[in-house]
Amino acid sequence: MSEQEADTRGRIYEPNAEHAFPDERVNDVLDALAADEEVQAYLEAQNVNPVKRKRYNDHGAKHISIVRHRAMCLYDLLKAGGVEFNGAGDQGLDEADEAVIVALASTLHDIGHVVHRDDHPYYSIPLAADLLDKILPEFYDVGDQVRVKGEVLHAILCHHTEEQPLTLEAGVVRVADALDMERGRSRIPYERGGRGINTVSSQAIETVTLSSGDDYPVLVEIEMNNAAGVYQVDNLLKAKLTDSGLESHVRIVALNTREDGNQIVERIEL
Repeated sequence: MSEQEADTRGRIYEPNAEHAFPDERVNDVLDALAADEEVQAYLEAQNVNPVKRKRYNDHGAKHISIVRHRAMCLYDLLKAGGVEFNGAGDQGLDEADEAVIVALASTLHDIGHVVHRDDHPYYSIPLAADLLDKILPEFYDVGDQVRVKGEVLHAILCHHTEEQPLTLEAGVVRVADALDMERGRSRIPYERGGRGINTVSSQAIETVTLSSGDDYPVLVEIEMNNAAGVYQVDNLLKAKLTDSGLESHVRIVALNTREDGNQIVERIEL
């Protein structure tokens, strides 16, 4: 493995790499999303309410890119670990459609922010439905359009609400959303004086990497420079992992890399 491959493994989804799932269909869908002007406009516009108006962490194009990459890497590791997904299968769809559901939901899960930060998953549903009605006919007949659309909307709804994911595809999107916790995400609100717990705790997270574990299909390793990062790990990531359907497949290890001897927390394992 080259140094560059080591740096991106578990962090960046590479369409041309070998994967543990059929990837041709999802790669075509990802190309269609990248080329769709309306989708890209939403990804930019959806950041105004959370960042500019509420001084909250990034929820725009950069966040979506990170979440989608993490979701695809998480899905790939789970598939390599022999985990069987149920969303596409329950609907009679192909295995190749599992990744499509994950990619579409992770791309469109936050567009409801254009309406309001509060309760945004519920606003995301009708907006995403309209976009899916435009995108899916290129890849599916009418019946499968309905089935894929339903699964994508289910994953969007369950990413940040009390609604419990009923599919592992939805669980992947839910957990991947919390995996965007590195300090760069909170740079803008922090520089503008934001000192809320989400901003401060995110500033404490240095890196998040995913890899195959010894006893679990997925090992999430988090490096933090301050005990404030515990909030991101415990209150956000752990909370989203709970009831995601992935609890028995994912292990989380967080390390405090601070070297001045003032470590309140050195290591957390979940």
